[in-house]
Amino acid sequence: MDEEITIIDSNTRNERIKNSFIKNKKNIIITFSVILIIVISYLLMKEMKERDKIKLANQFNITIINFKLENKQITIEQLTKLINENDATYSPLALYFLIDNNLINDKNEINRLFDELINETSLDEEIKNLIIYKKALFNSDFSSENDLLQILKPIINSESIWKSHSLYLIAEYFYSKNQKQKNFLIKYYYYLMQTIT
Repeated sequence: MDEEITIIDSNTRNERIKNSFIKNKKNIIITFSVILIIVISYLLMKEMKERDKIKLANQFNITIINFKLENKQITIEQLTKLINENDATYSPLALYFLIDNNLINDKNEINRLFDELINETSLDEEIKNLIIYKKALFNSDFSSENDLLQILKPIINSESIWKSHSLYLIAEYFYSKNQKQKNFLIKYYYYLMQTIT
């Protein structure tokens, strides 16, 4: 008798599950379809990003390999275009190549490209701070004290690993301008930071 009740209960449970699937067939198909579309979209986006990254890498490498001083305008245009792609890897590399080879003489244009990297490119915070530091380093020969401090302000007001480098750069700036008292104060603050950490 108990076995018959168990069999009937099992059959009833199976029938309920079957009926539930039949009633909700449309919802199950829609849910499964949505999940499938999301997974496929994610995989396609990932594949497209990888292709774009490879395309940018190839573009950067070809530009660098084909670089000749007599055709520097082509290199400048291609590397500027690469910087404006706002890629976390190849945009900074393109800017550094332009600076290292003195391809752009206009300081305002270089600063505009630095700003493009700093403000528009999705970068790790410390990489962004490194680029800010490099911008300050680039500007340290011809900028005023206020301009240099304004550039370095985001780093100095943070706990970045580039903070001590920024303070040292400011101290060296003051030393080069023969402002020994400011130089001493900055170096003293720099020294205190080094002993605390």
